Order: sequence, then C-alpha cells, then structure tokens
Amino acid sequence: MNILASKAQLRASLLRWLLFLVPLIVLLGFVAGQLGSPQTPWFQSLTKPAIFPPSAAFGIVWGILYVVIGFAVALVASAWGAHGRGIAIIAFALHFIGNLAWTPVFFGMQNMTGGLYVLVYVVVSLLFVIALFWRVRRIAALLLLPYLAWVCFATALNWQFIVENPDGGEGTGSGAAVGIEL
Repeated sequence: MNILASKAQLRASLLRWLLFLVPLIVLLGFVAGQLGSPQTPWFQSLTKPAIFPPSAAFGIVWGILYVVIGFAVALVASAWGAHGRGIAIIAFALHFIGNLAWTPVFFGMQNMTGGLYVLVYVVVSLLFVIALFWRVRRIAALLLLPYLAWVCFATALNWQFIVENPDGGEGTGSGAAVGIEL
C-alpha cells in the first residue's frame, strides 16, 4: 500500500489545523493591535496622507486578512510529508513576528521610521514565505497575495506619513501640552 493517509484523514488534519491556526493568528493580530492605538493624541495630530483610508477599513481588512492568513498557514501545516513544509512554517513564524511588531513600533513607540523598516522587513520576508508556500501548497501561496498587496499599501502609507510629517508629529517630545521655544 502506497497511501500514508486516507483523504478523510487528510481533511481531518486540515480541519484541526484550521481550528487551531485561524483563531491563533486572529488572536495574535488582536493582541498586537492593543499595543498601540491610532486614538493617541500623537497620531491624531499627524497630517494624514491623501491615500489614508477611513479608519474603519483597517479593522475590517486586517480581520479578513488574518483569517485568510490562518487558512493559508493551515494548508501548509496540514501538508504532512511535503518537501519544505517545516522551513515554510518557520519562515512564516519569523515573518509574522515582524507583522505583529509594526503596531507597537509605529503607534506605541511613535516611531514612523522604525515602522517603515518593520514594513520593509514584512514585505521582503512575505515574498520569501510566498515562494516557500508555493513549493508546499500553491493555493496557500495564492491566498497570501491579498496580504502582500495590503502590506505593500501599508508600506507606501507609512512612507507618506513620514513625508507629510517630517518633524515626527506634534505629539513627540516631553509630552507637555504647550511647548515654549526660546
């Protein structure tokens, strides 16, 4: 017999990975989102670029993307015996740490340049992850393309924030409500 697992066993494995990874990815994204907020006086004081979408769009888009990302990772994780499965999962984990780091860096630390560096890492590492996922499960790689488009947009948006706010925003510095220059 050449079959390691039946189709039913493979479907059950995918279902288990889905039930574990989709909520985990969504939860991690939610927790990272709590480590910084666009509601801070610093962010509210920034000049918003023309390409800045309505604030509600971010929660909706990220919510959908995190579910799709979880599905893609589950497809790869359930591909038992596939060549490159392990390295693809490790590469994704290293990539996703960068994704989760952006909110605390940009909003929490109020560091737009640092946020841009994080996003460049996210885009480059995501390209690597997509290539690795392609070798394991092509549909998983294709599922990551909207995520790639969104982080490319986020990178352009982050860059525009830097261009529009060369001083880093009015909220930086000592936190004093009024500054006096001598």
